[in-house]
Amino acid sequence: MEKYYLAVDIGASSGRHMLGTVKDGKMQLEEIYRFSNGMSPVNGELCWDVEALFHEIKEGMKRCKELGKIPYCMGIDTWAVDFVLLDGQDRIIGNTTGYRDERTKGMDEEVYKLVSLEELYQRTGIQKQIFNTVYQLMALKQKHPEQLNQAEALLMIPDYFNFRLTGIKKQEYTNATTTQLVSPETMEWDIGLIKKLGYPERLFLPLSVPGTTVGELSPEIQEEVGFNCQVVLPATHDTGSAVVAVPSNQEDVLYISSGTWSLMGTECLTANCSMESMKANFTNEGGYFFRFRYLKNIMGLWMIQSVKKELDNRYSFAELCDMASKETLSSIVDCNDDCFLAPKSMIDAVKEACAASGQEVPETPGELAAVIYNSLAVCYGKTLEEIEAVTGKHYDCIHIVGGGSNAEYLNILTAKATKRDVYAGPSEATAIGNLTAQMLKAGEFNSLKEARESIFKSFEIKKYTA
Repeated sequence: MEKYYLAVDIGASSGRHMLGTVKDGKMQLEEIYRFSNGMSPVNGELCWDVEALFHEIKEGMKRCKELGKIPYCMGIDTWAVDFVLLDGQDRIIGNTTGYRDERTKGMDEEVYKLVSLEELYQRTGIQKQIFNTVYQLMALKQKHPEQLNQAEALLMIPDYFNFRLTGIKKQEYTNATTTQLVSPETMEWDIGLIKKLGYPERLFLPLSVPGTTVGELSPEIQEEVGFNCQVVLPATHDTGSAVVAVPSNQEDVLYISSGTWSLMGTECLTANCSMESMKANFTNEGGYFFRFRYLKNIMGLWMIQSVKKELDNRYSFAELCDMASKETLSSIVDCNDDCFLAPKSMIDAVKEACAASGQEVPETPGELAAVIYNSLAVCYGKTLEEIEAVTGKHYDCIHIVGGGSNAEYLNILTAKATKRDVYAGPSEATAIGNLTAQMLKAGEFNSLKEARESIFKSFEIKKYTA
């Protein structure tokens, strides 16, 4: 009888339920349910609809029952940094505000009145991003102190969904590191830092690592979805799961987890919290089995996703790639500029950036796509140089995983810009990494090394020569 594992993978724009099995040492995937996601304005803030998302989680679970494929266990991963606050009756306090909201504007300066930028990096090793949880909490402290005073628990988004499924509160390590409040030395909350910033200590529970069992489904959820199973923690930060699925056991591996964001980096056994690393704007996010994902956040495919949406989805991503490949426009923009974080119009933002720098302004969809794809490739090239300079290592190739691994033109440009061979795939890396943590827990594989060998054999990997 086949043993099924369920990965619920929720990104910033969509979510899906993926069933995984292992046959003859190879992993097999089946997508059984998909739903949309996004932020919407609520009382002047950009927010997530967590109730709608939890409904979709249960609907996908019901699909397992309909198919007669009951999962042995399940795991949930989502994006990072966002959270809910719960009161003493486990009710959500205030809005579930998203990371693209402007409430954190100026909150970095408020944080630095208490803890300097340099000390914050030395204590956490986390790249400054204005939307990090540390700044979101400062926004609440400044603007809604009553909410922090009322709160009895803080749960990151996947932690909250696990709580709703099981009734058990656990805070998972990899996602917790993105708050910029976790020590890379103890791998636990930096309570001294939390106290210094004036955040309630009671909100922060002991951290649990991927592979930890949260619990079984509550009786109410069992009745609603039609079965019971264990809920197991994967790396609940989607990038953490995606990196688990990088199909290489080389000691020094360079990867790009390519999706809404492009996360470019390597795996390390210790964190680099040096000032050199801070100035290069690298981060040391927690990974599976206490590895560190030493990487840089790059704006990623969010830019082309936004343009596609503004063009009323008239073109597929494959069509935009193809049109871009035929253009000769050479304009380049800085993908990491804050003007691309949440513009009212991404098309206008790209045009304005080109005009401001005295470059040719893109007009057609193909030209816009060409600017974005070429700009990403240039950014990858610069990031590679920075990683090698800081680590003192040479990386022979780049593994691109996630949905962006399907962007063939971008892969070609990346190989050219980095002068490295590019291995693209698997495209479903986050779900695969989620499933891998569950399968390791269940004994399907004896080690991460063995699991990665299986991933390399199980899924198509394309090579692009430099």
